[in-house]
Amino acid sequence: ADDPGDALDEIETALQRAETLIEDILAMARSGQEPAREAVALEAAAHKAWAMVATADASLVVVTDATLSADPQQLSRLFENLFRNAVEHGGEAVTVRVGTTDEGFYVADDGRGIPADEQASIFAEQVSHDAEGTGYGLAIVHDIVMAHDWAITVTDSEDGGARFDITGVDFETAAPTASTGGEQLAE
Repeated sequence: ADDPGDALDEIETALQRAETLIEDILAMARSGQEPAREAVALEAAAHKAWAMVATADASLVVVTDATLSADPQQLSRLFENLFRNAVEHGGEAVTVRVGTTDEGFYVADDGRGIPADEQASIFAEQVSHDAEGTGYGLAIVHDIVMAHDWAITVTDSEDGGARFDITGVDFETAAPTASTGGEQLAE
C-alpha cells in the first residue's frame, strides 16, 4: 500500500468486525440457555444496558417502573441489541422509548423504521439489511425472548420508527401503562 496508515485502518476495521462477530456468536450460544430468572426492575435494566451501547446523541426515555421475572444478563443483552439496532439504523440522534403494555414491554424509536417487506425476516440468524451488520443482533434478541417463553413482534412505532413488543411477560409488580409511568431521560 502507498500509505501504511490506510492499511492499518483496514486491519483495525477487520479486527473490530471479527471481535463483534465473535461476541455475537458467543451471545447467540448463551441466549438459548435456560434463563436464571429473578426479579428485575425494567427501568434499571434499560438504563444499565443503555450505558453499554455507543449512543452518540441518542436519548433513552423509560416510562415504567415495573419489575418482571427474567434473567438479568439475558435481558441486558436483549436491550443492548435493540438499542444498538435503533442507533445504527435510526440515526445518532434517535430517541428510544421503553415502556410496558398489559402483556409485556416494548422498545420503540423515532428513527427510519423497518420496511414492511423486511419485518418478517429480521429475526433470522445471519440476516442483515446493513452491509456492516453481522446478522446476529436481532436473532439473539429472538432467542432470548423464546428462552423466556415470551413472544416478540415488530411494527411501526407511533413516531415512525420501529417498535418491538415483547409479550407473555410475568411481572413481579403491576406494570403501569405508558401514560401513567413517569418519564426519565438518559443521554
